[in-house]
Amino acid sequence: MNDKNKLSAALLAIFLGGLGIHKFYLRKVGMGVLYLLFCWTGIPAIIGFIEGIYYLCISDQTFNDKYNRY
Repeated sequence: MNDKNKLSAALLAIFLGGLGIHKFYLRKVGMGVLYLLFCWTGIPAIIGFIEGIYYLCISDQTFNDKYNRY
């Protein structure tokens, strides 16, 4: 099993969200590439920070249903 951890995803989003690292971690490669393409604008960093807070606020069950499905 290769379960994704909610705290890891949140920390990656908050600190490295501008590069889309959290998207690659969550197996959303297309979105990760999009974040990389626009990282020079700063917009992905803002969105990544917001997503990190979101990941911390949602329940473990919701996170698992969305990112740890098989």
